[in-house]
Amino acid sequence: MSAKILAVDDNARNVKLLVELLKAHDYNVISAESGEAALKLIAAEKPDLVLLDVMMPGMSGYEVCQAIRANPETAVLPVVLVTALDPQARVKGLDVGADDFLTKPVNQPELLARVRSLLRIKNYHAQIESLAAELADLNRTLEKRVQAQVEEIAQLGKLKRFFSPQLAQSIVSGGDDLLKPHRREVTVMFLDLRGFTAFTGEAEPEEVMSVLGEYHTMIGELLRNYQGTLERFSGDGVMIFFNDPVPVPDSVEQAVRMACELHDRFQALHADWSKRGYELDLGVGIAQGYATLGAIGFEDRWDYAAIGAVTNLAARLCAEAKGGQILTNQRTYSRIEALVEAEAIGELTLKGLARPVAAYNIAGLKA
Repeated sequence: MSAKILAVDDNARNVKLLVELLKAHDYNVISAESGEAALKLIAAEKPDLVLLDVMMPGMSGYEVCQAIRANPETAVLPVVLVTALDPQARVKGLDVGADDFLTKPVNQPELLARVRSLLRIKNYHAQIESLAAELADLNRTLEKRVQAQVEEIAQLGKLKRFFSPQLAQSIVSGGDDLLKPHRREVTVMFLDLRGFTAFTGEAEPEEVMSVLGEYHTMIGELLRNYQGTLERFSGDGVMIFFNDPVPVPDSVEQAVRMACELHDRFQALHADWSKRGYELDLGVGIAQGYATLGAIGFEDRWDYAAIGAVTNLAARLCAEAKGGQILTNQRTYSRIEALVEAEAIGELTLKGLARPVAAYNIAGLKA
């Protein structure tokens, strides 16, 4: 689209010459014969450049230029003053904001060159303004995103204090479907301290809380490493499951590897507690099978739980485990037989289960 140029001169002959010359070079030209008419056309037509005669009756070219610069909408509109060859006139023109000058009589090549130069500068200015507006919009969008991420991180930090990191991340990311009841194959691990009930009856409350703090901290570090989901703490009893809400390719192997490392780390903790006179040891039960998972509770307090026979089996195996033992059933053991050193301990009659369960004690990982 060709540039629109406003030619302003009280002399109709001068205006006609400018219009014909510029139109011959494909410019869209409009004209005015007074300063007042020029300002109205500028407001209505929004030209790209103004050729402005200085000496006119009524408003002079200087006054028109001042009015153009005073209006924020036209403050950067290119203005070329057409004057006599008078240095003082040029100085005054610069004072009122003129961008360039032409001397009467107008030299045609010079006129066209100055018009092209100023239009090019105007286009650059328009591009800069467009880029600045785009950058400002991007900054606003970025600020909103950053604020949303800050709020999400804060929300995630709070949720992680009550849920597993994987579950908290899923909730914040909009994974509400995870909270709905669903069925999935999981591996469940129960941990329990042997001798804890007697210990709580003899120790001071501060000692009990200190022991639980050390114990839970050790478990928490391993949970992150092995992608386990903490279902709950019940004092010294801890329930963990694998393969939900984050899928774990081999949940049985992950659970067993965590249990073995937990057993190894516990030795140092056990030794330290023994020095303080605490007779505590760790029993572990592991079972693999299908469970129903999802949120349980009421409006003001929700837990994420796994419910099913597999959780009961893991809990009963844990209850039967002596200090230092990691017990599992035949089906679970068959999944990790090549991975571990284990011994069969015979069939166990477990509370709530109709049939005896063939159990194995996992001594550790194979070299």
